[in-house]
Amino acid sequence: MSQKSFDVIVIGGGPGGYVAAIRAAQLKMSVALVEANHLGGICLNWGCIPTKALLRSSEIHHLAHNAEQFGITIKGIEFDINKIVERSRAVAKQLSGGIGHLMKKNKITVVDGWAKLEGKGKISVEKDGKKIEELSTKHIIIATGAKARQLPGLEADGKLVWSYREAMVPDMMPKSLLVVGSGAIGIEFASFYRNLGAEVTVVEVMDRILPVEDEEVSAFARKAFEKQGMKILTGAKTTKLEKGKDNVTVHVEVGGKTEKITVDRVIMAVGITANTENIGLENTKVKLDRGHIVTNEWLQTDEPGVYAIGDVTGAPWLAHKASHEGVICVEKIAGLNHVHPMVKENIPGCTYCHPQVASVGLTEAKAKEQGYKVKVGKFPFQGNGKAIALGEPEGFVKTVFDEKTGELLGAHMIGAEVTEMIQGYVVAKTLETTEAELMHTIFPHPTLSEMMHESVLDAYGKVIHF
Repeated sequence: MSQKSFDVIVIGGGPGGYVAAIRAAQLKMSVALVEANHLGGICLNWGCIPTKALLRSSEIHHLAHNAEQFGITIKGIEFDINKIVERSRAVAKQLSGGIGHLMKKNKITVVDGWAKLEGKGKISVEKDGKKIEELSTKHIIIATGAKARQLPGLEADGKLVWSYREAMVPDMMPKSLLVVGSGAIGIEFASFYRNLGAEVTVVEVMDRILPVEDEEVSAFARKAFEKQGMKILTGAKTTKLEKGKDNVTVHVEVGGKTEKITVDRVIMAVGITANTENIGLENTKVKLDRGHIVTNEWLQTDEPGVYAIGDVTGAPWLAHKASHEGVICVEKIAGLNHVHPMVKENIPGCTYCHPQVASVGLTEAKAKEQGYKVKVGKFPFQGNGKAIALGEPEGFVKTVFDEKTGELLGAHMIGAEVTEMIQGYVVAKTLETTEAELMHTIFPHPTLSEMMHESVLDAYGKVIHF
């Protein structure tokens, strides 16, 4: 590599890093991106994308088993877990290759190796334990992401106790499975394996599953999962794992009593920790808070010329948040005058279980905690013609408004395709619309999105179809 000095160097090629690099290149900056593993990062290679491919396979398997309700008879339904995994990996590989193309198209220099900050504007790059490059720049963007959190004594071993990585590429189809943690990652894997026929137990230390979601969504989700045959233990703590030759006995403490559950495999899904080790932060004024890099609204750290975006900066740990932060960071570096800091209340969250869950903004409880007097509307899937025609009548849409101003404070959904529908409310919140604009918006018929309209109407006593 001949060029050694760049306007911007990005450390990490995930959805935060590669987007920041592309936006910087668009703004005519010279850019280098240092990535040690795969372009696209965890999300594209070992997270968001391949898990959606897996979930699509389990969804089709579920539909095939329930085809009779559509007047279709399917006999001898079988699946090949190896082919399901192969398809998932192929999807990830295709998209990772696409990121490589985007790097070339935007004339971004990609450096294969581990980056380390070596002082003001200096970065060294190592590969296989040897220093291969020394680079300089005015602006360094740290986008190193995060890794699976490990609990002492309950660590994943890759064989009987899986992290998300092993759960994504199983070498066998477990007949029974226990998932520790009921956030998005845990529930998605629980849903995937349950839809393929595994006996699934979910253990959650909080008093409800999907604890960041609205309480009504959590309660509905639990009933739906239990109806599918999942066993769910809340207010429960995993205290010990006893490994057998080809199974694990899990000690779960619930209500002061210990329950022993023997399963083929355990999936640990208890959150993530930021990748801040061995990147040279000790050579800077960068501050950490509970392991995450501290930044201001422009993603600047306490070290001049050093920025951080994405999972390494803390919650919410979402790819789209990382990407948006990358754009904000670069545009601020470029001195553009229309840059706006991120409004975290406008970041949507999606969980691709069955039924799907999606939300944006404040839950009803959080809105009340913050002193709002609220108006709440709800509309059930069973009142929607498209949902019934799809054979997906379970779920609801819930909206929370400020009674005083009509501001949309939050929206919460559970049911078919809500991960696609939520964006309507995200746009509404970003545009600062009130209930009046939403009521006057014409929604196409027949669609699932009509429920979004009806929920708004319900908040103001004007619901039509329920």
